Amino acid sequence: MNRIPAASLLLVAALAVPFGASAKTSDRNQTLGVDADTSDCSTDDRAPCLFTGNVEITQGTLEIKAARVDVRRSNGQIQRTLLTGSPVRMKQQMDDGAWVDATAAQADYTLTNDTVVLTGNAVVNQPGQGKIEGQRIVYNMSTGRVQGGGEGQGRVRMQFQPRNQGQQPAHQPAPAARGGR
Repeated sequence: MNRIPAASLLLVAALAVPFGASAKTSDRNQTLGVDADTSDCSTDDRAPCLFTGNVEITQGTLEIKAARVDVRRSNGQIQRTLLTGSPVRMKQQMDDGAWVDATAAQADYTLTNDTVVLTGNAVVNQPGQGKIEGQRIVYNMSTGRVQGGGEGQGRVRMQFQPRNQGQQPAHQPAPAARGGR
């Protein structure tokens, strides 16, 4: 088992914010585990730290599965984490107890600008809250801005669940017809 600092994987926390919840805060204080078929890491900051083959990352309720994880560092600090897969799968429990899950061909988290970019059939789903789908979903954790879009003919799709799913609107009688014979 290999370990990388938890800061490199804050991207999953970002996935929940578009729907108004936050990732389980206690997860950041949990041990981060990385299991992979192979790893190739160097103590030299200029060299990437690569995990390949059935990569599984866990930290508290956070679970990530990817084919490859590429961690880039500078001055001893992680700058960027690139996850690729067929697809990358992520899920985490929120502080409110709900779960959020996401899939994409690639997830790119850049710490320097606090931005997560999901590309390739990206889907972020928080059951009971909503869902966003597109070829590209960008979330800036500093500003809270979420942008979705397609590439080529693709489109972004969003679904919002009603706040009171269990309550049906009161039946309103049809307005009386005007006029007559």
